[in-house]
Amino acid sequence: MQQIDVVERFIAERFPGVLIALVAGSTARGTRTPTSDIDMLLIGEEMLAPGVASLAATYEYEGEIFEVFAYTREGFEDWARTGLSQYRPFIVNMLLEGVPIRGELALSELRASWRLIFDAGPVVSAHALALRRYEVTDLLDDLRDALDPVERHVVAFALFEKTAELILLDGGRWIGTGKYLTRRLRELSLERADALTQPLIDGDLNTFADRVEDELRRAGGRVQAGFVR
Repeated sequence: MQQIDVVERFIAERFPGVLIALVAGSTARGTRTPTSDIDMLLIGEEMLAPGVASLAATYEYEGEIFEVFAYTREGFEDWARTGLSQYRPFIVNMLLEGVPIRGELALSELRASWRLIFDAGPVVSAHALALRRYEVTDLLDDLRDALDPVERHVVAFALFEKTAELILLDGGRWIGTGKYLTRRLRELSLERADALTQPLIDGDLNTFADRVEDELRRAGGRVQAGFVR
């Protein structure tokens, strides 16, 4: 990792009390672009102000942008559990996939406990899945009925997000936001991901609607009249 020296200096200057430090995201994967920032997960009891359990902040340091997620042990536990409850384990992903900079022994122990939870996948109730099918059904009808081109595209992109989340959760997979949602979908099935996304890229919204209908049937079918939210 070419940025290791600046990362080390940043930690020493801004978070000297850190116990565990990891670099995540594109910097860790070696896929940085000219606008990439450096995502960092920091855990420790003596690096934040008294009474502060969590911090999400952006820093500029030596020409690099650092996106920092810093927690006490308790703060990490609370935010990690929140992410799991929303089916988006963002900081757990950082913990499991990041490149360690400090505290490898403590990190190894923490990773072991969270790996079991992460690998088990999300626990989604039948009602929660039905609610997502209801949302997809509603947006799908909106897309088929819309005449205004702008409205059709706005609804289509909202429908893609809801449909991708339904596919993942129905398949026992965690979801994500933004570009990570598409990546998660491709990890599940490149064929299904391409079938859903290519018509959207091509601007063929009628075919896109048909692919959504296919995925909706696969997840259990339309949900509309009689559903109690």
